[in-house]
Amino acid sequence: MRPAAVLFDCDGVLVDSEPVTDRVIAESLSRHGLPFDAAEVHALFLGGTMAGVAETARRLGADLPPDWVDRIYEEMFAALALGTALIPGIEAVLDALDAAGIPYAVGSNGPHRKMEITLGQHPGLHRRLRGRIFSRHDVGRPKPAPDLYLHAAAGPTCRPTGWTASTRRCSRPLPSARP
Repeated sequence: MRPAAVLFDCDGVLVDSEPVTDRVIAESLSRHGLPFDAAEVHALFLGGTMAGVAETARRLGADLPPDWVDRIYEEMFAALALGTALIPGIEAVLDALDAAGIPYAVGSNGPHRKMEITLGQHPGLHRRLRGRIFSRHDVGRPKPAPDLYLHAAAGPTCRPTGWTASTRRCSRPLPSARP
């Protein structure tokens, strides 16, 4: 089935940022009394929000300061700015979507600043996504709630029907419905 449009997650789908952020979070949680390695962080917190990480970590015994979310974002931003690779093949996927006339956008639970840092390291990709990058900070609730998907779908590239969501390197086509 041909999708009417595709909504990509950013981390782990467009850019290979998850190993860096998992390491930074693990190091921080370990400093605050919750000794996790990057693999444990990845398994426990994949796809969540930093507020959710903080809440769960506190429940598990981490002694996090009240401003931990702001601090961890700053640590992550600094680490990601040192270099974040593209997921291999993503540019070819976007080329194929462009050739087929299928619009696409990005919908991430991460903040815009994080996407500016990671995607901004790849000017050609960043330029082609301009105006099509959406964050959970643009809406009331993070994924998996539908808010971000609906917000992105209501943008200039497509109506909120017929989208395919691409998260964690997979997608399931929805019925094709051109607006």
